[in-house]
Amino acid sequence: MALGQHRTILQIVGYQNSGKTTLAEKLISYACNKGLRVGSIKHHGHGGIPASNLTKDSTRHAQAGAVVSAVEGDGVVQLQLAKNTCALNELIHLYEQALLVNFIIVEGYKSESYQKVVLLKEPEDVKLLTLSNIVAAIYWPTFPQALCEKIPHFALQDEAAYLSFLVTKEGC
Repeated sequence: MALGQHRTILQIVGYQNSGKTTLAEKLISYACNKGLRVGSIKHHGHGGIPASNLTKDSTRHAQAGAVVSAVEGDGVVQLQLAKNTCALNELIHLYEQALLVNFIIVEGYKSESYQKVVLLKEPEDVKLLTLSNIVAAIYWPTFPQALCEKIPHFALQDEAAYLSFLVTKEGC
């Protein structure tokens, strides 16, 4: 990712329990160790307003080193900010204008069009490969590798390779 003075946005998408938050933590830590100011945005995809305690995934993002961390669901953003609606592009604008991050990790928001990495766990997850702007796939041992050969892909256990690729790939 051309990581210089401008900001980079990378979405992590996959189904529940596919490792999205774990990957976000690893990417945040890796990017922070490379000197980047990282922010994270997590979509609360389970419906309803997120629980008010921050002991779940957004806290894990912060503990991994994110400069700012948020979770959004049904228009409520846990960043000490609540609005009737808060779209992903509004959160990104807030991060880049007010918080001066240069790398934003977005967990979820499958239908958004930012560049994304897809986590593939089960064979039926192949439908995720129809999403827009996929830059890489990370597949579990339970997913048939041959189904993702048309895009850059990495085995889940090949952490060093995919972290380096995702944080340094030109054009991401």
